[in-house]
Amino acid sequence: MSEPLRLVVFDVDGTLVDSRTHILASMRQSFQDLGLAVPSEDAILHGVGLSLPELMAQLVPDAPPETHDRLAARYKDLSLLRHVTAGQDAESPFFPGMRDVLDSLRAQDFTLLATATGKSRRGLDRMIAHHGLQGYFQTTQVADNHPSKPHPSMVVTALSETGVEPQNAVMIGDTSYDIAMGRAAGVATIGVSWGYQAKIALSEADGIVDTASDLFDSLNSWMERLT
Repeated sequence: MSEPLRLVVFDVDGTLVDSRTHILASMRQSFQDLGLAVPSEDAILHGVGLSLPELMAQLVPDAPPETHDRLAARYKDLSLLRHVTAGQDAESPFFPGMRDVLDSLRAQDFTLLATATGKSRRGLDRMIAHHGLQGYFQTTQVADNHPSKPHPSMVVTALSETGVEPQNAVMIGDTSYDIAMGRAAGVATIGVSWGYQAKIALSEADGIVDTASDLFDSLNSWMERLT
């Protein structure tokens, strides 16, 4: 009897790559350019994973939607500029061991990979090109085409595009938004503790891991239970 086709869905910022420096610098400059008080580092990082307008609305809830849109647009422009001048390796490197996890999963015959990220299509494509990840992900879901996390749309679409059943899929992320999104889509969830929210925020996950090696072991155990 053959193994079932399975889907491993990754969040990107805070899970695969460490964009903390890049996000904070671009966010601070965005607020400064619009003459607004800069939110705290904790507030900014806690909202990573949401779509940009949703994040801006969370950071400045009393501002009108037009301001949220202007902040989001300015952030996108600054983010592109920083990537061009600083480079992905300087400001968005892989977390230790995560490239090895992707390489190992990609080599498995019955494992498909996907992203479900708050990044824009432009931002994700830039990251994939810079890190040489072309062909790694069978489906890439981004904030441009979906409601913000924790709405399950990104995971549901990834399942639809790959033909994988929810019981054979897992969502991996560093925030409560990722875990809630995965649960709403009916898939397994694994939280990673090295990201941008406190470990307690991942309490609803089916499992929490502290290292890339632990993640790979957890995924292998999950896959064994599918057979």
